Amino acid sequence: MLLNIGQEKMIFDKDIIGIFDLDNTTVSKATRDYINFSVKKDECVTVSMDDLPKSFIVCEKNGKRTVYISPFNTATVYRRIESKSY
Repeated sequence: MLLNIGQEKMIFDKDIIGIFDLDNTTVSKATRDYINFSVKKDECVTVSMDDLPKSFIVCEKNGKRTVYISPFNTATVYRRIESKSY
C-alpha cells in the first residue's frame, strides 16, 4: 500500500526498512554520519522544506536505498501503517 509521508510524497510501505525519530537518533554520531553519507550519495530526499523535519524513513526498492526526511513524527507514520489509512 502507498503511504503519504508529507507534502503528497507517497512511498510503498513494503519498501520501508526503518522509521527513525530525528531528535532521538541524531544524538549518535553514527546516525549523523549515515545521513550525511546518504546526502553525499544523492540518496536523501527532503519531503518538506516548509516544516521542521521530525523523522527519517529508510527505504529500499530494487536495490536502491533512499532516505526520506519527513515532517511527520514517527508515531504518525506508524499509526498510518497500522490503520492502513493513508
